Amino acid sequence: MKKSFLLLTTFIFFIFLSSCEKPWQPLFNGENLDGWDTWVGPLENDSIPVGLNNDPLNLFTVVDLDGEKVIRISGEVNASLATKEEFENYHLSIEFKWGDKVFTRYNSGLLYHSYGDFGVGLGVWMSAHELQLLTGSVGDSYRMGKSYCEIPMVKNSEGKYIYTKGAETIPSIPDTETKIAGKDGDYEKPSGEWNAVELYCFGGTSVHVVNGNVNMVNYNSGKYLGEGSIEPLTKGKIQFQSEGGELFVRNIKIKPIKEIPKKLLQ
Repeated sequence: MKKSFLLLTTFIFFIFLSSCEKPWQPLFNGENLDGWDTWVGPLENDSIPVGLNNDPLNLFTVVDLDGEKVIRISGEVNASLATKEEFENYHLSIEFKWGDKVFTRYNSGLLYHSYGDFGVGLGVWMSAHELQLLTGSVGDSYRMGKSYCEIPMVKNSEGKYIYTKGAETIPSIPDTETKIAGKDGDYEKPSGEWNAVELYCFGGTSVHVVNGNVNMVNYNSGKYLGEGSIEPLTKGKIQFQSEGGELFVRNIKIKPIKEIPKKLLQ
């Protein structure tokens, strides 16, 4: 009897553990860029890329900002800061804000499901889905390199495709007019304030959340191999872009999920 009770108690305990929410895993240790790779593109037009883990301009550094350690991305030259590890079925949370220096414009992106070689995307980045961080477009969905997904969207009077709940789902394909899907609402905070961005990925679906508001859902994530050939894409590395403006990033953390909360998909 005691043995049966012990076995039942142990079984219930393991069921409880399996149902508990997994803790957050920090991707930035608050001290340095351990766990990340850098890839720097050409320093001048028509020159060759600087390459892997060679950052002569200190495009990616850890700095003290208002009493806390954050990642500074200078934006001076197009470059990538990429996790060494791949992730699948997760909830990612970050905070970002713009600095004072602008080389072209306040532009950057959070690239996820990144795969393959650096340089496939615009000569610098790995193929990936992009959660756009460009001012005025935070939350847009962009096909970087050879990525593919399907998005409910409508073409507006300006010829731009806009994510629209309940609309026809249209393939978003690299190098076509559907490679960018605009977010359905502008929830970005004024320049100089911290923005909270969350990304939910499970299976072939991803959800962009900006300051607590869903403004993009992507479905049927894939690798675009050309001529309608698609392979499923459900995992990959995470990249941040150096792409024109000084950016600060903090509180980068991730945790596994078993599903995307239904309320985000309603």
